[in-house]
Amino acid sequence: MTAIQPVEKTRTRDLIAAAKKKETFGKLVPHLLLAVTCVTILATFGIVFTLLKETFTFFSQVKVTDFLFGTEWAPFSNAAPAFGVLPLVVGTLKIAIVALLVSVPAGLACALFLSEYASPKVKKLIKPVIELLAGIPTIVYGFFALTFVTPWLQSFIPALKLFNALSAGIVVGIMILPMIVSLSEDALSAVPASFREGSYALGSTKFETAVKVVFPAAISGIAASVILAASRAIGETMIVSLAAGSTPAFNLDLTGSIQTMTSYIVQVATGDAGYGTTIYYSIYAVGFTLFLFTFAMNRIALFIKTKFREEY
Repeated sequence: MTAIQPVEKTRTRDLIAAAKKKETFGKLVPHLLLAVTCVTILATFGIVFTLLKETFTFFSQVKVTDFLFGTEWAPFSNAAPAFGVLPLVVGTLKIAIVALLVSVPAGLACALFLSEYASPKVKKLIKPVIELLAGIPTIVYGFFALTFVTPWLQSFIPALKLFNALSAGIVVGIMILPMIVSLSEDALSAVPASFREGSYALGSTKFETAVKVVFPAAISGIAASVILAASRAIGETMIVSLAAGSTPAFNLDLTGSIQTMTSYIVQVATGDAGYGTTIYYSIYAVGFTLFLFTFAMNRIALFIKTKFREEY
């Protein structure tokens, strides 16, 4: 017994020391996580502060009303530079609307098929292929729009220009398709099986159950996915820079060259304007406008998801 006692004491001391180390580490973890969270928050505030600071500098040189309500965007004009942002906003909305017209019907149809009709084996095969679209670089999408989609559309629409809003919007719609499919399918799959069984018990067909029971029950998640996809389309850069052109146009024509807010930022950021000029500061004003668009879309998506979410 006397030979075993020192060993037991050593083991006890080791266990106590290990417990103290775990306790110390456990106390440090919340502080480390808080520090990481603070860095993220500070980065967000830093970005917003930079945008606001440079935007105010721009508005010290250009009237706010001229910027918000002007219908001509010609910052590089030597005679009379114009900084009316509406042509850029209209160009951005053209791309977003065409993209949603392409992606929403196709995306919801795919989501319904995967959720209600596809077998587990087929679903396991198809869903990763659709989500693979999200991994393609946007510059590849841009060249695809320019070299394939536009020539193909020109065979149906001879008046279609090489750079146009239609082909760029279609390809942006293909790009955001995985987001709608994935999020909508998750929302549809979350609807309890008892909803479907009750519908079948009342004599409904599988299609009627999917459209009239499952779809309405998942509407909050579906609507949120569409709005988030629209926000992604509004902020797209490379596809519109390559395929849509760089001509600000305040009209509803989809066959001609346009310029979006993001493509203008790319144009100026590549060195077309000197530092400290009005044109240089205009990219921050346009960027802040784009930030307000995407922020509003995200808040709407969050509101819809919270307001109309079903508790199962």
